[in-house]
Amino acid sequence: MLRVIYAEARKLRRPTLALSTTAIVAGLSVLFTSLVYLRINSGHNTRRGEFISAATLSQASGIAYGFKLVSAFLGLVALCIFASQTAQEYTYGTLRNLLVRQPARMKILGGKFIVMASFAIFMVATTAVITVAASYLLAPGAKVTTSLWGTSAGLSLLGHTFVNVLLSTIGFGLFGMILGLLLRSPISAISIGVIWNLVLENILSAALSGSAKWLPGQNISNIGEGGSVDISYMHSIGMSAAYLLVGFGIVATLFKKRDVAN
Repeated sequence: MLRVIYAEARKLRRPTLALSTTAIVAGLSVLFTSLVYLRINSGHNTRRGEFISAATLSQASGIAYGFKLVSAFLGLVALCIFASQTAQEYTYGTLRNLLVRQPARMKILGGKFIVMASFAIFMVATTAVITVAASYLLAPGAKVTTSLWGTSAGLSLLGHTFVNVLLSTIGFGLFGMILGLLLRSPISAISIGVIWNLVLENILSAALSGSAKWLPGQNISNIGEGGSVDISYMHSIGMSAAYLLVGFGIVATLFKKRDVAN
């Protein structure tokens, strides 16, 4: 297992992947956080219909607001990375070589997941640091008071938000890994995953009242937000776990039983 983890980590440490992903995540974290403070008191509303004012961001929860806003984006990044790193073994024909060195297929799958989950933790931690730092820098110009941010309540909310965003990010990543194992094509897995979560689920939830609470992407995203009025946090935890466990069980069985071509 350790050799599988080390081999997979070498792929994710490539500058073309690690540095570019970090730069994109950092840039968009600053962008999204800046938009909140630049548009403060301008009628900007969140998906929940909350009016964003200086008083709102001056509360203890204000320290985590920008971080929470980026959670959906982190999920899509994780979906793409998990899907591509899983499916490209079939595209490049490298899976056969891996199985020659390590015949235990579940160890390969487990090692891949551990390394990609570690990469997701790195992304979420980086985003947390950047969004909090940007919030402190932008707060004076927006007349936001930060005295409550450093209190035990503020830090506790930041910790809870970190855990929720991390769970959501890894959940989307596992969703992408399932698609990668099922479709065995990075392009197909990424395109279907993004279209389903960004387009089809939004259409379904808008067209069919009450359907959002039964859709996988909506529930995984809701975990990152800490729950909402329409969908409770625990409901999203249960539904997401059910979808991901069943889906991963199916593709893990296929991965174990399928023949691998040259």
